[in-house]
Amino acid sequence: MKSISTLFVLLLFTAFIYAQSTTEYDIVLTGGRVIDPETKLDAIRNVGINNNRIAQISSEPLKGKQEINVRGLIVAPGFIDLHVHGRSNKEQEYQLHDGLTTSLELEWGIENLKVWYASRQSKALINYGASVCWPYERIKTIDKFKENVNTLYQISVKGESTIEGLTDGILPAKDEVLTQSQINKTLANIKTSLDEGGIGIGAPIGYLPKTNPNEMYQVYKLAGELNALVFSHVRNPDIISIQEAIADAVLTKAPLHIVHINSMSLGNIQLSLDMVQAAQKNGSDITTELYPYTAGSTALQSAMFSDGWQDRLGISYGDLQWVATGERLTKETFEKYRKEGGVVILHVMKPEWIKTGISAPGVIIASDGMPYAPLAHPRTAGTFSRVLGKYVREDKVIDLMTAIEKITLLPAKRLENIAPSMRFKGRMQVGADADITIFNPATITDKATFEKGLAFSEGVEYVMVNGIIVLKNGKTVDNTFPGQAVYGKFKK
Repeated sequence: MKSISTLFVLLLFTAFIYAQSTTEYDIVLTGGRVIDPETKLDAIRNVGINNNRIAQISSEPLKGKQEINVRGLIVAPGFIDLHVHGRSNKEQEYQLHDGLTTSLELEWGIENLKVWYASRQSKALINYGASVCWPYERIKTIDKFKENVNTLYQISVKGESTIEGLTDGILPAKDEVLTQSQINKTLANIKTSLDEGGIGIGAPIGYLPKTNPNEMYQVYKLAGELNALVFSHVRNPDIISIQEAIADAVLTKAPLHIVHINSMSLGNIQLSLDMVQAAQKNGSDITTELYPYTAGSTALQSAMFSDGWQDRLGISYGDLQWVATGERLTKETFEKYRKEGGVVILHVMKPEWIKTGISAPGVIIASDGMPYAPLAHPRTAGTFSRVLGKYVREDKVIDLMTAIEKITLLPAKRLENIAPSMRFKGRMQVGADADITIFNPATITDKATFEKGLAFSEGVEYVMVNGIIVLKNGKTVDNTFPGQAVYGKFKK
């Protein structure tokens, strides 16, 4: 009986080996170092891809209609960015060269989601998606701003929606205190936009810091009832604002993701991380992220620079860099450009704060990438390569497996309960989406700088999105748009 069982197992194994040797895959990646942060696989393997999925990962040879030699390179899940503001392929091409296969606007969200999703269909280099924009849903309830809302809608219909246009349209209502009726309408608007595919609720209260705590609490309460993830730029860059967000989430049971905890905490980053971890240990669904640069970036006309900003941020005029020209500001140019409006870079953080955040367990890497401008913040183009080049290879702040987990698996897992398609991303496993980034660990590096502006990162050799090669030998493949929409679970 034992010999029959042994023979049966041998026959099954032989049949498996035969099937593997005769199967022809669409694409085979040969001899790369495959890393999967979920199973902790880190080994030389061959990868077979059929259609848009990973069909086989094996130490045995595989046959493919197209075979790509990736020896000496890392074969990783495609990188996922939860926090971008550029909405066009111009920004996506920089992201592509930085290893991204999915970029999402979840902090601010996007207005008129149904129209926006339709405008990107079959036109995107990489996967795309957005949250519901709470500031837009609230301004729609205020009668005197109907013209702002109409203008933003018309821009969306034309496919010309931008974060700059959104902020300019919304900021006039930043000091409005809503009535209970208006709050109720805002909540109804949020639910409607969730039905249009929104991935949770973008709550950038830092741009509307005079918002009544009651209004914000009711947004969290709705999120708790729906189990819809809130993405929050907290009210001010201080500990009290982080405590406010955590308290609202704990009390309402709303899932919460605090964006760029580095620029929100400044010198108190360790305390902020301790509070997030304490909330997690007590059963709250709270996470956070950071970007690997010592400067932030935002609109100079925003509430961030209202009276007292020097004391709040611990910086002065010379620490601000005007994106349009690269110049450092003075009192005179600050006042001039604040009236005109535009993007500024804030040199406000210390290197040790960034190292503290990157090394903390469970902290996700996200870029907060800005809209395209030649002198835009370098995080727009180099965030993920910088982590792998500087913080892994050079400074050894974290190891390679941990870094890949922070830029693939952790963001995928953070979203999979709100965006079901993310369950198939962030993994190098059979059945996962063939979103794959292949890079050279010895050369990957960010090339964008504060002084010279944007530049493609180096060392990312191939990027596949939904089984289609979009970056080949470090160069963009022309006229290839395999990016697919990532929708929230409420989409009807």
